[in-house]
Amino acid sequence: MIGRLTGILLEKRPPMIALDVQGVAYELDVPMSTLYQLPATGNKMTLFTHLVVRDDAHLLYGFATDDERQLFRQLLRVSGVGARTALAVLSGLSVAELHQTVATQDASRLTVVPGIGKKTAERLMLELKDRLTGLIQTEQSAVVSKARGDALRALLALGYSEKEANAALSEVSKELTVSEAIRHALKQLSKSS
Repeated sequence: MIGRLTGILLEKRPPMIALDVQGVAYELDVPMSTLYQLPATGNKMTLFTHLVVRDDAHLLYGFATDDERQLFRQLLRVSGVGARTALAVLSGLSVAELHQTVATQDASRLTVVPGIGKKTAERLMLELKDRLTGLIQTEQSAVVSKARGDALRALLALGYSEKEANAALSEVSKELTVSEAIRHALKQLSKSS
């Protein structure tokens, strides 16, 4: 599997680009959202990639961000959606817009994408709802975990024991930023001493 390529951008012929990686020119199909972020030809760049192997071809797709690639992979899992349709969706909607569209179940936003009819849009909404909700929750829990860890390390640096710091943080809302969590935890710790 080819996961990422770094090289010199040789040409842009939407939706295809050519990328020279140490003398080997790779042709990649990219969504318009990625195409708009590309530098001028002749400049060095990095793309996240997804390789599709078929009986008659090996097709390489490129993306500016890993989020775009992950969403492309989720779209490919939807029955009746191929790589061209997935690229069209990513060309018509940003990752955030597609997450919002799926969260609100607004199939009409998808029908403006060329090649997406009412039935395909409804199927996308149905099949992506659980998959994207899981991705969003995983991303949010990772952010919360990092913030909790940062707050815990700050309290330990201030001289509190791990037991005291964890007890104080357990009383603090998980929605708070690191600095707010520290401030609230310090209030809890001052009450208990």
